[in-house]
Amino acid sequence: MKLYICGGPYPTIVMTFLAAKGAAIDTVPVDLIGGENRRPAYLAKNPGGQLPCLELADGLVLAEALTICEYLDEVFPDPPLIGATAEERAITRMWTRRIDLNIVEPMANGIRFAEGFKLYRDRMRCIPQAADDLKTLAQERLTWLDGLIAGRSWIVGERFTLADIYLFVFLRFGIGAGQALNPRNEAIAAWYERMTARLAG
Repeated sequence: MKLYICGGPYPTIVMTFLAAKGAAIDTVPVDLIGGENRRPAYLAKNPGGQLPCLELADGLVLAEALTICEYLDEVFPDPPLIGATAEERAITRMWTRRIDLNIVEPMANGIRFAEGFKLYRDRMRCIPQAADDLKTLAQERLTWLDGLIAGRSWIVGERFTLADIYLFVFLRFGIGAGQALNPRNEAIAAWYERMTARLAG
């Protein structure tokens, strides 16, 4: 297997997921800033041009970070980061989807349309006038999530999962782009500290 990566949050999710499993695979750096992911050689592997993508030994290519993590959870089953049972997997997917739609999508687009505008303006439709509202929406939904995870160690309860990795990577990315954590979201703040300690260890 070969994982095509750059320095962005989506490849970081997959790399963090692998590290949490104690697994490693070959990686191939792709120059996102220079537009290598929009050139024919890469587009032949992943027509969407996104990063990361995972090329299997038989030449099959998987795209989308969460889908790649789902695959890797089966290839490297210990420890399970999605779930060991159908119920656990469904719960993890439910929370991951909530984070994706409610927090990650508005946060990421808010950054693309503002701080990332120069990079993305010729690569996708950007709506700069929507950036502030999208960032506000992401913060409102973080406050919503804060109330739901109060008293839990991790997003889904006492299991550390893909949902935790996904949210953490994007919150760290958002902080780097000027979207600080709201200190009133005490459950999120405490969870973020646990995540930082866990991933540092």
